[in-house]
Amino acid sequence: MIAATDVRYIKLGVEGCWAESCLKKSTIRLDYKSNQHEECLQENWDPVLAHWRAVHNGKIGPAKNDLRQIRDFYKLPRTALWITIHNRLIYWCFADEEVSELPDQSRIRKAIGGWSCRTLNGEQLHLANVDGRLTQVQGYRQTICTVKRSEYLIHKINGVEIPEVLQAKKAFSNLCKTAGELIRGLWWHDFELLADLIFSRQGWQRVSVLGKTEKDIDLDLVSPVTNKRLFVQVKSKADFNMLEESIKAFRANGIYSEMYFVVHTADESVCRHNEDGVTILGLDKISELAVNSGLMNWLIKKRE
Repeated sequence: MIAATDVRYIKLGVEGCWAESCLKKSTIRLDYKSNQHEECLQENWDPVLAHWRAVHNGKIGPAKNDLRQIRDFYKLPRTALWITIHNRLIYWCFADEEVSELPDQSRIRKAIGGWSCRTLNGEQLHLANVDGRLTQVQGYRQTICTVKRSEYLIHKINGVEIPEVLQAKKAFSNLCKTAGELIRGLWWHDFELLADLIFSRQGWQRVSVLGKTEKDIDLDLVSPVTNKRLFVQVKSKADFNMLEESIKAFRANGIYSEMYFVVHTADESVCRHNEDGVTILGLDKISELAVNSGLMNWLIKKRE
């Protein structure tokens, strides 16, 4: 588990131009170039402020903001957590306290143990899976700023879920279980209709319903984007012989790219079956898909 006394976002160069090299070399780098490295090391901040005030044509506000960022880079301890964003991933590190000056007058600190873009559980810290209030820092136009959602970030890195998420996951799990109970009680025709609705809400379009005329296939579906055809067999109950017959029919017909066998009550041998091009959708997965597809109210109406 990690803990941090401070949390800062750092932009590694103009528009992140140093990000790649900093990640590889395990450094953080400051793009405030001046000849005042020694003054910063000695915490002699008055001449540093005067320099940046002159850069800003005498404006004290922007100069103080520059000084704040420079002071953070030089003075934050090794217990401070640094983050940056590169290629839609959040990288984090702790940095050694020693500050070195490079020939171009930019300054670096070594990242202790290097940068990481993963939680302590090994999950990637992708922007798509992080609270947007945290990722807003990538819009910061200067170099270093405080991370407002620091507690959330540390929980995320540690792989600890916040109470609201745990509560929501528990509620979702209970809802899926309830959906499963409703699905078990559907008339076979309504179960087939449910499967059709689930696939249609995932973007598949029905070519025809064949269950009445061809026993081995119930739904003939097509993707409007790829033109791939999907072979779908829907069964309320099934054993392994039924699955084998459906697979033979699927393999015998060369127009389909994939087969889905949808069943809510099946032998264990059916649920465990693993074969290229064939996907078994059992009760748990069907229930989850039904909830995610917004079909809970439809299920309730069917069972009232």
